[in-house]
Amino acid sequence: MTLADVAKASGVSPTTASLVLTGRGRDLRISHAAEHRVRSAAEELGYRRGTASGAPRRGRTRTIGLISDSTAPSMPAGDMVTGAVEAAGARGFVLFTGASGGDPATERSLVEAMRDHRVDGIVLASMRTRRVVVPSGLGEGPAVLLNALPTHPSAVPSVLPDEVQAGRSAARVLVEAGHREGVHLIGAGPGPGQVPPNSIAAVERLVGVREVFDAAGVAVAGGRCCADWSPENGYDLTRDLLRRTTPSALLCLNDHLAFGAYQALADASLSVPEDVSVMSFDDHPIASWLRPRLTTVALPHRQLGAKAVEVLFAVAERRGRPPSTAAVHRVPMPVHHGRSVGRLVAPLVHHRATG
Repeated sequence: MTLADVAKASGVSPTTASLVLTGRGRDLRISHAAEHRVRSAAEELGYRRGTASGAPRRGRTRTIGLISDSTAPSMPAGDMVTGAVEAAGARGFVLFTGASGGDPATERSLVEAMRDHRVDGIVLASMRTRRVVVPSGLGEGPAVLLNALPTHPSAVPSVLPDEVQAGRSAARVLVEAGHREGVHLIGAGPGPGQVPPNSIAAVERLVGVREVFDAAGVAVAGGRCCADWSPENGYDLTRDLLRRTTPSALLCLNDHLAFGAYQALADASLSVPEDVSVMSFDDHPIASWLRPRLTTVALPHRQLGAKAVEVLFAVAERRGRPPSTAAVHRVPMPVHHGRSVGRLVAPLVHHRATG
């Protein structure tokens, strides 16, 4: 099948068909109806782009494709790409990258293009941990999901940060510092179902937190959930909490919330950690600018990218012997200690504010 065959079957010009199949139809305002006809015709006819697709494959091309859902990965999430580039280069491979902008049609086109150019494997990366629909064609060769889980059962393995272990680590820092009463969550909880919509990180972090707290006999004093983990929400939730009580410690679900919490504590003339300790997650660059420096459990972005390439090579080596279920590979999240968690020398009794 040729591009001309697809164009004829869908009732458009070869140029229009080419623009649709290379993911540029939306930019040039090609109608949704025409785009649907072209893609449907290409699928029905079994058309694949690229001159390389019709030739028999011989050996490796020593290339890897990485498809990101962001057109401009920001730091530190962009470190995932850096980690993958470094890991591929160490093995003598070149990494080609493409950005879908989160558009499923563009994602499919990028998968097709990379397969047509005979990449030895594809990494499908999400800049935030989430569930994704695995695009058709991804499983035709070695592939890995990076920072994502499949929405539906899939044989494609995933590489994710170990968020449950991160929750355990954060809770352990507070328990070992003597915070056994008056610990409040900012961003989720206190119940396990009180999390932002579709947030894998929130669910798993709370699982780890509760494991350690329950084992230590610590009861979470309270929690405040919000859909957006932003500094503004961190500020508002902490300010609302301080109207009723002074906590022993705040366990913020990410560093942006912690940044807002710092401002609310300062407005209330409370010092970190002398009056209130603050623990957080992610190790965003903002954490190093807070004073005192924030203690936080780091998202290992560069290690995630490197691990994805490692898993991709393992998949390629066992090609022809697919696993019965897709594996999930977890990358540890280390604690980066600042000075935002104070050690209690004696148990504190917290009273509910009146007035």
